[in-house]
This record gives sequence, structure tokens and C-alpha cells, in this order.
Amino acid sequence: MESSNPTQGVPTELTRGLQPLPTPPAFSNAQKAKRDFGARLGEIRKTAGLTARALASSCGWHESKVSRIENGKTSPSADDIRRWASRCEATDQTADLIASLEAIEGMFIQWRRMERGGLRRAHESVMPIWQRTRRFRTYSPWLIPGAVQTESYTRALLRGTAARRGLPDDVEGAVQVRNERLQLLHQKDRTFAVLIEEAVLRNVMGDTDVMAGQLGYLLTVSELPSVSLGILPLGADRTAMPPVEDFWIFDDAQVNVELISGYLTITQPGEVAMYADAFARLSKLAVVGARARRLIATALEVLE
Repeated sequence: MESSNPTQGVPTELTRGLQPLPTPPAFSNAQKAKRDFGARLGEIRKTAGLTARALASSCGWHESKVSRIENGKTSPSADDIRRWASRCEATDQTADLIASLEAIEGMFIQWRRMERGGLRRAHESVMPIWQRTRRFRTYSPWLIPGAVQTESYTRALLRGTAARRGLPDDVEGAVQVRNERLQLLHQKDRTFAVLIEEAVLRNVMGDTDVMAGQLGYLLTVSELPSVSLGILPLGADRTAMPPVEDFWIFDDAQVNVELISGYLTITQPGEVAMYADAFARLSKLAVVGARARRLIATALEVLE
């Protein structure tokens, strides 16, 4: 593999905003939010001068429920919050506490809940954020990101998803929704910065014909003025920035992370900034332009 300065020739879009921020947490954002919320409830209880046992007794709960809520192990209901605030003489905080609870619950959505109406409806549910966004940044260690997938590659992925999760066969409807999103690539007011690990080029999805078509399309789409494609080569020193989870950044407003168990939405500015920093650091390790195209061409040769 050609050796080169990893920062040389990297587009500004891929390196903008590099700040000395820590590497983002892997999958702990939702759980951390639950723990922080529980700690907030604990402070309200302590300020009221109540022990956990006294609060539980006044609410008609088992004593362990208060401990589980304060440690982020159990999510309270809205009614639980109303009782908590009332017993702690903090009813003025009830509305804010319930709003915070709803925000935390919306951070993480299990796939079976998101897809219970089928794959098409799940894809339609994320269309609003795509339509609002002007600057897209995405990183994937395993798959070609949806914005630069061919129809055949998308179809193969979704058929695999439907089979694994026992979902209704509405793959063609979901493919149609994804195709509508792809039209955004050709709008002048939008940019797509895409980072993938080189191993993604070797992970065959569908069959060799599907994969060959996808690799060929990558060569084509990388020439679009709206697209910046960076590939993190195998064998690069990753001490400064190891591979992390698959994520999308929508403008500077929201991050979505796809996990095995569900779909994580992050909107806290500090956490969004952490993912933006991770993207910039990954970008510094990526090759672009002719060097990226050579990696794709090599993967095509191996495939054939």
C-alpha cells in the first residue's frame, strides 16, 4: 500500500472543527442520561430531607424502587415523577422533570419498536431530519453508508435485516424511500462527507455482482461536487483514533448511532461536538481522491 502523509490532500469538509475533545463514548449515552436523571431525583429527595425508605413508603412503593431509579437501573413513569415531586415538595419542577424523562426515553429506540410498522415506515420516520439537514457527515466501519449505496446493495441489506428480525416483506417500499433520499446528493445546497474503513470495501453484501456494482458506483459518486469520500486504510496506525461505532451527524444538531439493539439519537450539544471531533480525527487518517479510488479499484480486482 502506498505510504503518504495522512493529512495531505484531505478536504476542508473532512477536517473542519478539529478540537481537543475526548473520544466519544461507545454506546453509553442513553444509560448515562438515565443515571444523571436519577441523580437529579436523588438530589431533590435529599433536599427535602427524606430517606429513600421514607419516600418509598409515602409513595406506596417497595424501598428498592427509589434506589433503582436513582441509580439509573429503572426508568420512572410520568406518574412516578409526579408522586416524587409532590412528596418532596418540588411540584414546581414536575413539568421540567417529565420533559427530561421524555427526552431520555426518545434517545434510544429498540429496532423492534421502530420497525414494528415495517421497514418502509421506519425509513419514512427519518426523512424529516434528512430533508432539514444541509451538511451530512457519516462514518461506517462495516457497511457502505446509505447515502452512497446502490439500489441493489440497499435491497440486499434490507432483505438480510428483514430476515434476521422477522419483519414483514416490504423491502421494495423501503428501497423506494431510500431512493428518494439519494436525490439529495444532487442538490447544490447539501454536502455529504463520507468516511469508511477499507475493510468495508471487502465485506460482500448480496453477491459479487451486487458488490462490484456498489464499488463501481463509489468511484462514480465520489466525483460529485456534493460528496467527499475518505477511506481509512488497513494497516494505518490507529493509536490516536481507533475504529468506533457507525454514526451520522446531521448539521451540528443531531447524531444518530445504529446499534445491534436499537437506534440512538443524540442532541446534547456537548455530545454532538464529541462525535464531530471524532469525525475530524478519523478524517485525518483517511486517504481521499486518487488514493481512495485506487483502494476501491484494488477491492474490485480482488472481488473479480
